[in-house]
Amino acid sequence: MKASVLYPSQCILGEGPIWHAERKCCFWVDIERGILYEYNWVSKVTKTWRFDYKVTMVTQGTNNNLILGLNGGIARFDLKSERLEWLLDIETELKENRCNDGACDSQGRLWIGTMHMDFKQGAGSLYCIDKNLNILKKIDKVTISNGIVWSLDNKRLYYIDSPTQGVQSFIFKEETGEIFFEKNAIRIPVEMGTPDGMTIDQEGMLWIAHWGGYGIYKWNPHDGSLLDKIEIPAPYVTSCTFAGENLDHLVITTARGDLNEEDLARYPDSGNVFWARADVFGTESNTCII
Repeated sequence: MKASVLYPSQCILGEGPIWHAERKCCFWVDIERGILYEYNWVSKVTKTWRFDYKVTMVTQGTNNNLILGLNGGIARFDLKSERLEWLLDIETELKENRCNDGACDSQGRLWIGTMHMDFKQGAGSLYCIDKNLNILKKIDKVTISNGIVWSLDNKRLYYIDSPTQGVQSFIFKEETGEIFFEKNAIRIPVEMGTPDGMTIDQEGMLWIAHWGGYGIYKWNPHDGSLLDKIEIPAPYVTSCTFAGENLDHLVITTARGDLNEEDLARYPDSGNVFWARADVFGTESNTCII
C-alpha cells in the first residue's frame, strides 16, 4: 500500500491525528509551532488555531470541547467559543520536560506521557488522569512516551517508549485503570526505524508509525509478527489514525524539523499529512470526560 498527501501542512513535528465522527473531521497538531489543525472530510476545508504553547496531543472531549496536551499540562479547548481553559499542571517543576502523546481509555480517563526536550534517558513518565483531575503516575523512567492503545476487549494496554524499539503489553483493569506489565509484545529492528504513534484495527492488529522507517507498519501484538507496510515518501512518520465515516482510511502525520536541506529536497512532502485506504476497518476513539 502507498499513501497520498491529504493536506500539505509542512509540519515541523506533525503528531496525534484523531477522527472526530460528529464533526466528520480529522484533528492533528504541529507540536513545535503550537498549531491545531482541523481537516473537514466532507468540505475538504482545513482550519487552524495557534497557541502560545507547544501542543503535543489532541483528543475528543464532551460537547464542543477538545482536550489538549501542552508544554506543562493539559487544557480544554472549546471549539465554539475558541476559549482555552487550563485544567492541570504536569511536571511543571521539571522545566526541561514536556507532555507528549496521549489517549483516552474506555472509562474516559486520559493517559498522557512526558519526556525531556533533549531526550534525556528515563526523565519522563506515563500518567493517568480521571474525571476529577486526579493524576496518578503509572510508569516512570520513560524516555520518549508515545503510542497508547487498548485491546478490543479492554483487557490489555499497549504502550510505546520509543527508544526501547518495541511495544509493551500490560494487563489492564478497565474499572480501576490499574496496569500490570505482561510482556514485550513487539520488537522492532533498528533498520526499520523507531516506533512512534500507533492505532488499532477491528482485528486487533497494531498500525505503528516508524520514525526513520518511511512508513506505517502493521504488527500482530499476539505473536510479534510484521504483517504489512504503507509506504510514505517521508522518513519521519509520527502517528496514524483510522478516519472516514466507515473508518476505512488511515490518516498519517509526518515531520520535517530534523531534515537538512538535501533531505528536504529529496523528500519535499515531509511534514505533510497523508492518507491511504486500508484493507481493514478501524476502531472509534474514546471520549475524554475530564
